[in-house]
Amino acid sequence: MQRRTFVSAAAASAAVVASPMLRAQTLPSGPVRIVVGFPPGGGTDALARVVGQKLSVLWNLSVLIDNKAGAAGVIAADYVAKQPGDGNTLLMAHINSHALAPSLVPKLGYVVERDFMPITLVGVTPNLLICNEAQSAKSVKDLVELCKKNPGKISFASAGGGSAQHLALEMFKLRAGIDALHVPYKGSGPALTDLIGGQVNYCFETMTSATPHVKSGKAVALAQTRAKRAKGHPGVPTMDESGFPGFDATTWYGLVGPGRMPSVMAKRMNEDINRVMAMPDVMDKFEQYGAEDGGGSTERFAEFIKTEQAKWAKVIKDAKVSTEG
Repeated sequence: MQRRTFVSAAAASAAVVASPMLRAQTLPSGPVRIVVGFPPGGGTDALARVVGQKLSVLWNLSVLIDNKAGAAGVIAADYVAKQPGDGNTLLMAHINSHALAPSLVPKLGYVVERDFMPITLVGVTPNLLICNEAQSAKSVKDLVELCKKNPGKISFASAGGGSAQHLALEMFKLRAGIDALHVPYKGSGPALTDLIGGQVNYCFETMTSATPHVKSGKAVALAQTRAKRAKGHPGVPTMDESGFPGFDATTWYGLVGPGRMPSVMAKRMNEDINRVMAMPDVMDKFEQYGAEDGGGSTERFAEFIKTEQAKWAKVIKDAKVSTEG
């Protein structure tokens, strides 16, 4: 109920403060592309499609999803940063491209604060620590023991080197004092395919991507990585509850435009996206995926990005994380 109340309040607030000029602001003149930095089948893609379909109806424009996978979302972000600010090209920004890459990628082709216009925080999700049915260790405690008995041999997939999933694994390795084999993929979709197929043993995966496979029984959830249990998985313990106090490694998503986008257009889009996220069927879908705490103003999203950058910069430095391996 908290998420439902929050988003509804955010949408109502946006409607109240919107001036007539803002409401009359011209939307993009042609089809809108929401660029996603991962292949179809992952969490970023799933949420982009939910929001994009509703915006297409609201704006009476074609809203297309354009998957530009690679480099844990950085390729897509770099592409959008260089597009015109006419609103025809947006990015489903991600923790990887906007909070992790600035500290992980030595020669990043963009500056987040300069090259993007924040529009709306779409949602924050826990990661799920999951495995395929063939694995013997199906609790965090048993997994730690398994990794200690087989140092460097138990494999963990991720959506790419330097991804949120990769960093969740690195945090786990540090906290548990274990060695494990990191196997990076070009996105959540192929990582999950190989996990379910038995090519890799475990992974930390976004709740959005992992949920359909857990619900169908093809994957087993050992733990979730936010301080509180998500409504969609009330029976899955947190890492905190599983012997790792304070373990918090989330994934988040939000819509941004190129830095040259007029702020008045961003605020108009923000108003409409808040309306979309207040729709009952959208809220139900987001709750199923574990995406919570989205909505609010463009300023709220900008401040959120800044806070996340500082948090993960410290983690990356302390854990000596690199994108290699």
